[in-house]
Amino acid sequence: MPIDRKSTRLPRENYVGHRIYFLTICCDLRRPHLANPNVANRVVNLLRECVASHSFLLHAYCAMPDHLHLLVEGSTPRSDLLNFVRVYKLRTAFEFRKSTNLRLWEMSYHDHVLRRADAVEDVACYIWWNPVRKQMCVTPGEFPFSGSNTIHWMQRSAARPNWSAPWKPKEPI
Repeated sequence: MPIDRKSTRLPRENYVGHRIYFLTICCDLRRPHLANPNVANRVVNLLRECVASHSFLLHAYCAMPDHLHLLVEGSTPRSDLLNFVRVYKLRTAFEFRKSTNLRLWEMSYHDHVLRRADAVEDVACYIWWNPVRKQMCVTPGEFPFSGSNTIHWMQRSAARPNWSAPWKPKEPI
């Protein structure tokens, strides 16, 4: 018997076109699979391949031990976030399962469509400062599994983030 799941997604039209999305993809059972540098590197490399092949810009990413943050933007009117994430999760999960016999990702993921008032670089900084907030490093540039394909992130991440996720209480840095 199929399990009835509540859909947390907006209507499909919100995931197609020139929109910017902040995504969090959690590891299965929040296990720290991405703490393994080989796994984290492969997940990031496949991310770069998938954004290019699915017409997305990768403004920011950060592969934390038990989750992955992304800031992506559709670069064409036909850019399809749902398809991009589906393919990305399938590719990474397949490789991971083949080598470990474990599940890499939780079934779903969290998404937030940026509003016009949300500055891309401020949201990117919020992502890059995640390992600093979790006391994994002192500056974002020290963390090996963060970056950007569009922003000079090492320079931009020097400033503390001005943006905070609207669904979270403000955290002191």
